[in-house]
Amino acid sequence: MNRDAFETKLFGVLRWVVIVLLALLTLFPFYYMVLLSIRPIENLLADPGKLWVGFSEWTTTTYQEVLGSTESGGQGMLNLLANSAIVSLGAVVLTLLISIPGAYAVSRLRFFGHKQVHFLFLAVYMFPAIVLAVPLFVLFTKLGLRGSLPGLMIVYIAQTLPVSIYMLRTYLSSVPAGIEEAALIDGCSRWQVMWRVTMPLATPAIMANALYVFMIAWNEFLFALLFLAEDRSNWTVSLGLAQLAGGIEVPKTVLMAGSVVLTVPIIVLFYAAERMLTEGLTSGADKG
Repeated sequence: MNRDAFETKLFGVLRWVVIVLLALLTLFPFYYMVLLSIRPIENLLADPGKLWVGFSEWTTTTYQEVLGSTESGGQGMLNLLANSAIVSLGAVVLTLLISIPGAYAVSRLRFFGHKQVHFLFLAVYMFPAIVLAVPLFVLFTKLGLRGSLPGLMIVYIAQTLPVSIYMLRTYLSSVPAGIEEAALIDGCSRWQVMWRVTMPLATPAIMANALYVFMIAWNEFLFALLFLAEDRSNWTVSLGLAQLAGGIEVPKTVLMAGSVVLTVPIIVLFYAAERMLTEGLTSGADKG
C-alpha cells in the first residue's frame, strides 16, 4: 500500500470517528434529558445512572403535570407555550418586515455613508442587556406596556433587528446585481425587483434570520422576567421552566419534561426549515 492509499483510508476512517463522536456529544445530553423525563421518580432515585429503560418503566405523568392547567394541579406549561409562540412568531414576522427593506436599502441604494451605516446597527450590542433593562422598564411602565405580550414583543424586535439587518445586508451584497438590472430593464419597479427577484434568491438568509429571531424570543429570560413577572397568565415558557427549576418540591423528572417541552419546538422548526436553508440558489444565475 502506497502512502496516498494509506492516507485516504486513514482519513476516511477518522472522518467517521469524528462524526460519530460529535453526534454522541451532541445527542447524548438530549437523550438523557428525555430518558429522565419518562422515568418515575422512584426508579430514578433507585438507579440514576441507568441509560436504558424498557417500555414497562415509561411514564407520561411528568408531561401531564407539566402541561396540565394550574387549576388541575399542573404547571400550566401549555398556556405558557402559547404565550411564547405568540411573542416569538410575532417578533419574527415584524422583524423581517422591517429588516428586509432596511437591509436591501443598505446593500443596494447609494447614499452618503451607506458603507458605514450598517455598523451603526450593531452599536446597541456595545451595551449589556442589564444596562438597557432599567430604562426600558421605566419607559414601558409609563407607556402602559409593561406586563403585556405586545410590550415584550417590541423589546425582542429592538433586540434582534440590528443583527438581522446586518446579516441580511451581508447576504444581499453577494446576490449578483446583474439579475436586478435585467429585471429593471424588463420594466420592473424597484419594489417589484426586491420582492419578486431578490427576496426569492435570499430565502436561505431570510430563513436563517427567522430562526435566529425565533430562538432569541423563545429562550430569552431576562426581559421576560422584568416585564411579565407580575402576571403569571402572560408568562413565557422560559419563566415557567425557571419556576420549575427553583421549586423545592418539584421532582427533577418534571423539570426534565419541562426542558423537553422547551427544546422540541426549536428542533422541529429547524428541521422543517432545513430545506429552505440550502445554499447556492444563485449558482449560474448571472451567466449569459
